[in-house]
Amino acid sequence: MIRDITIGQYYPAKSLLHRVDPRVKLVSTLLYLISLFLFKSISGYLVATIFLVSIIRLSKVPLSYIVKGLKPIVMLLMITVLFNLFLTREGEVLVHVWIFTVTEGGLRTAVFMAIRLIYLIIGSSLMTFTTTPNELTDGLEDLLKPLSKLRVPVHEVAMMMSIALRFIPILLEETDKIMKAQIARGADLESGNMIQRAKSMIPILVPLFVSAFRRANDLAMAMEARCYHGGEGRTKMKPLHYRSRDYITYAVVVLYVAAVFVIGRYLPLHVWIF
Repeated sequence: MIRDITIGQYYPAKSLLHRVDPRVKLVSTLLYLISLFLFKSISGYLVATIFLVSIIRLSKVPLSYIVKGLKPIVMLLMITVLFNLFLTREGEVLVHVWIFTVTEGGLRTAVFMAIRLIYLIIGSSLMTFTTTPNELTDGLEDLLKPLSKLRVPVHEVAMMMSIALRFIPILLEETDKIMKAQIARGADLESGNMIQRAKSMIPILVPLFVSAFRRANDLAMAMEARCYHGGEGRTKMKPLHYRSRDYITYAVVVLYVAAVFVIGRYLPLHVWIF
């Protein structure tokens, strides 16, 4: 399960999406996430699906690698679906067993919420799959640059996010090593009730925190040894510049948002209760 978490990881490939400016990918991802909340119909989800499949093909990231990243959210997905399925009481009753009642509105909301959550994760993951942490830092810093006039430490914020993204795969790998070491010593991490499982995680969390603080201290000493004093007066070896493909990407994303809004709201497709 630990190795299935792909959040914040970069997948190297030679694709058009990898060459797009990081600022464009950040803004486009934000617009895509907003677009998923602009409709509640099958036609809107069809447009979103076509757009998402096209982006996946352009990114050249294997579908198996993307699907593997969904495994850690299966439990959250199931809880979300069950809550919406049984707690939403709208429309005609489809199934009634004991205290559990499934209505048309509950089934419709549960299905749409599950699809929306999956698309949110995939869309966000594609940005990190196709953008290196350094590019994300530069893009975020450039987008937030106007806030520096309000004395917001834009460079420091972007640097912290970059370090966090870099530490995610490192800490996951460290967690996997600690778990295997504890299992080799006879630790039982999977049996017992919830309280026993929580107690069995203490031998993992303690060395993990120690390792994380040690790595953070090493990083701070390395940055200080290299005379890092913040972003004031710093220059970039590879400054960001917009190219024609970036403007085309902006236009495509804006057209998609407009299409999914119009089709999803004003051209609904009715299939059974959906």
